[in-house]
Amino acid sequence: MIYLSQFLTLPRLALIAGLLTQLNGHVLGAEASRVDVWIGTGSAWPSRGIYHTHLNVETGKLSRPSLVAEVQGPGFLAMHPKETHLYAVGTIDGKGSVICYAIQREGDKAELSLLNSVEIGDGGGTHVSVHSSGQFLLTAQYGGGSVGVFALNSNGSIKGRNQLIEHSGASRVTGKRQDAPHPHWTGFSPDGRFAFVPDLGLDKVVIYKVDAANARIDMQGYAATPPGGGPRHMKFHPNGKWAYVLNELSLSVTVYDYDDRNGSMTAKQTIPSVPREQLSLEHFASASEIRVHPSGDFVYSANRGHDTITAYRVADETGELTVIEREHVRGATPRNFNIEPAGKWLLAAGQDSHTLASFGIDQHTGALTYNRNVVHAPSAICVLFSHE
Repeated sequence: MIYLSQFLTLPRLALIAGLLTQLNGHVLGAEASRVDVWIGTGSAWPSRGIYHTHLNVETGKLSRPSLVAEVQGPGFLAMHPKETHLYAVGTIDGKGSVICYAIQREGDKAELSLLNSVEIGDGGGTHVSVHSSGQFLLTAQYGGGSVGVFALNSNGSIKGRNQLIEHSGASRVTGKRQDAPHPHWTGFSPDGRFAFVPDLGLDKVVIYKVDAANARIDMQGYAATPPGGGPRHMKFHPNGKWAYVLNELSLSVTVYDYDDRNGSMTAKQTIPSVPREQLSLEHFASASEIRVHPSGDFVYSANRGHDTITAYRVADETGELTVIEREHVRGATPRNFNIEPAGKWLLAAGQDSHTLASFGIDQHTGALTYNRNVVHAPSAICVLFSHE
C-alpha cells in the first residue's frame, strides 16, 4: 500500500506547486489579455439592445457578441469613472431617457442590471458623457436642440435632471441640416473644468464652465467651425494643448489650439478626410466619429458612404494633421469606431452591415491592417471599452 504522505515528497510538492503556479499564471494572463467591449445599437431590426463582447488584446480577435440589456435604441453609451455603471440614451416606455445600468461580472461573463432611468424631456438623446468626478452626466438632444445635465447619486444611479439648456440660432449654410440647433456630442476638457458641445446646426462648438459640486454648467463661449461644416464630435490630444473637431457635412477635421485657462479654442487647420473627387462618386457621404491614439501620434476619423477610416499623423510641434491612409472598414456605414486603451487595435462598427471588425494599428506608422476578424453586431452605432 502506498500512502499519500509517501507520494508527496518535498521534490514532488515543489513540482506540483510549480505546475499550479504556471497554470494560475496562464489563467490570470488569459483574463489580463481581454478587455470588455460594450456595443450600443440603433432601434431598427435586428437590434434588441446593448451587446457585449471581449477583445483579446494579444490577437485582436473578438468573441461572439451577446445581448446584455434589452432596450430600444441605446445608441450611445458612457462609462462611470469607477467602471461600476454604464449609461445609455435610449427609449423606456416610449420616452427618450437616460438610463443607468450596474455592471455585474461573474467569471468570464459580464452582464448589465437596470438600476434606473430618467426621462430627458426633450425628445430622444443623441449622446451621453460622464464627468470625471462621477457627480453628473450630460446628454445632447440633436432633434430637440438642447443639452441635459443630470446629477448622479453616490451609488451611480441617476438622481435627476438639473438643467435643460436650449441652444438657439442656426447657420443656415447647408439646407435643412442647419436650419436649427443640433447639439451632437458632449464632453469635457482634460481637467474637467469645461464642457464642450459641437452643434451641427450652428457651426459652433458651444463651451460651458463646469460647476461639478452643484452638477451644473454655465455658458462660457464658443468656437467657430468652418461654415457649412456641421461639427459633430471632438476629442482632445493627450497633451491637452490641441483639440480636433470632426465636421460631419464637409467630411473634414479642424485642428484647434486649446487654452485651458478659459476653455477657448483657436482654429489653425482644416483638412479633408476624403478628396472631393472621391466623394462625388458616392450617393451619400457623411463623417461620423473621431478618435486620438493614446500615444498622441495619430488621429482617426470615419467616413460613412465612402465606408472608410482616415488615418492622420500628428505633427509633434503643432498638432496639425497629414493623411496617412484611408482603410475600408469591411462593412457598411461606419457610424462609430474606437481604439482599445493600449492603442494596439481599432474596432469599426458597421451600422448597416451589422458588423464589428478588428484592425491592427502599426505603432510606428499609424497604418491600419484588417485582422480578418469580423463579428455580427446588430445595428452597431457605438463602441465603448472598459478602462478608457
